[in-house]
Amino acid sequence: MMHSQSRFSIDRNQVRSSINPVATTGSRVDMDKKLKRFTRGVLAQQSAINSETIRYYEKIKLMPQPMRSEGGHRIYDDDHLKRLVFIRRCRGLGFSLEEIRKLLCLVDTGVYSCDEVRLQTQAHLKDIQQKLCDLKKMEARLEKLLVECRNGKQANCPIVEALYN
Repeated sequence: MMHSQSRFSIDRNQVRSSINPVATTGSRVDMDKKLKRFTRGVLAQQSAINSETIRYYEKIKLMPQPMRSEGGHRIYDDDHLKRLVFIRRCRGLGFSLEEIRKLLCLVDTGVYSCDEVRLQTQAHLKDIQQKLCDLKKMEARLEKLLVECRNGKQANCPIVEALYN
């Protein structure tokens, strides 16, 4: 027996494609979080960190493992983006990956004091100051070698001699 469609019939495919998600009161944050999903390529663009570097950070466990889609693709969220920006900014200040790991361990616990972060930052600053001191010594030694070289027309180059001796 065949049913004829009345003028009030609704095509189910049209209904499925036009249904919008509904948020209940107080669920706005959850809904926003669900909407901010990224592929690694998009995450790389937004964080200004190379895609392979993100993969490396996952491998060394500086980044938490992302969720996976049904097809096995990595799905990143806003927390991953924030963490990558934190890492990028730390790297920009010369923090090593191990120093960043220590800072992130503090942050990840959710219970840390500014003093703990300050102590790690002070230790890093002390390392930078030592490196600057070492660079100044290298600069002075190179300037001395260049003065000894004078015009560069000697048979035995004082720079080469100093590097061999």
